[in-house]
Amino acid sequence: MQAKLYPHDPEVEEIIVLDTNTKNPPDSDTWHTDVPFIECPPMGALLSARVLPPTGGDTMWTSCIAAYDALDDEYKSLIENLTAEHDLAASFTEDRYGATPEARAQLAAAREKNPPMVHPVVRTHPVSGKRGIYVNHSFTTRIIELEPKKGAEVLNFLTSHVARPEFTVRWKWKQYDMAFWDNRLTQHYAFADYLPHRRVMHRATILGDKP
Repeated sequence: MQAKLYPHDPEVEEIIVLDTNTKNPPDSDTWHTDVPFIECPPMGALLSARVLPPTGGDTMWTSCIAAYDALDDEYKSLIENLTAEHDLAASFTEDRYGATPEARAQLAAAREKNPPMVHPVVRTHPVSGKRGIYVNHSFTTRIIELEPKKGAEVLNFLTSHVARPEFTVRWKWKQYDMAFWDNRLTQHYAFADYLPHRRVMHRATILGDKP
């Protein structure tokens, strides 16, 4: 999916090139986990800063484990056995990614290849055994077991709760910095506060397992 919707390095196909500027504005300024709309979302990712603006362009991460631990027992019980739908189309819209016929065709192909996927609302980390919240603002569209109004309330609460500052860290990039994160129970947010300047990042994604 990413290779179709984002350009990649001509010499190393596995490296996604995120070159944002006034003609290609940033698109990651919402809290999200990478690619939750497939059966086995990425385990993690590596991100390297290549070209940086003079100011801005920081990245934040949040711990979905810390966010889950901060819930009271009643709310943990409420979400214990729920599942949620994750949809590529929720963020990859034609308005944003369909500027040309070629781009629209690529987007349509990506949507066809990646229909909505259902995962648990509470995910257990396969290595640590810790539990965390597995819904996000960008791609999670609904909670399957709840009627729409209640489901929207729960989803809105969880996505806001995960973004509380006490669960987060903020990184100010220096050129050639490299960050590695566990995508399974974290989310991230890239600030879009540097236009008209340019920001170029290289990213590689690590294959993961089923939540």
